[in-house]
Amino acid sequence: MTDLLFTIYPWVKAVHIMAVISWMAGLFYLPRLFVYHVEKAQGVDGAQQIFFEMEEKLLRVIMRPAMIVAWACGLIMVFIPGIVSWDWSWPWVKGAAVIGMTWFHHWLMARRKDFAEGRNKLTGRQYRMMNEVPTVLMVIIVLAVVLKF
Repeated sequence: MTDLLFTIYPWVKAVHIMAVISWMAGLFYLPRLFVYHVEKAQGVDGAQQIFFEMEEKLLRVIMRPAMIVAWACGLIMVFIPGIVSWDWSWPWVKGAAVIGMTWFHHWLMARRKDFAEGRNKLTGRQYRMMNEVPTVLMVIIVLAVVLKF
């Protein structure tokens, strides 16, 4: 079994990286869509429906599958012997940041639901500020994995 895990490791790692890139793209883009939704859609006929559809498809077709694949591949790599040493700080830091990123993903899903139900209370400025959350988490994750502190 260990031989199989070592054989598939580079493939799992490659798929993990691709999934993370896709997930991050969505985490960066969806708050920007919310900014434009708040600031531009109200005055244009049909724009609300276009934004609803774009936001839903981004979440359902790109972000959710990418998050699931990133998590699955990450967990597979964690269970390959010798890849992660839990004596170091970096896997714990990365894990906490990934949980934070997952929380942010779910926060965005809740904001999309607020839009769909006409309950959005946040401004474009607030969405711009929240757009920095995935950037900070990405920096933490990359530094933890590359520097292995």
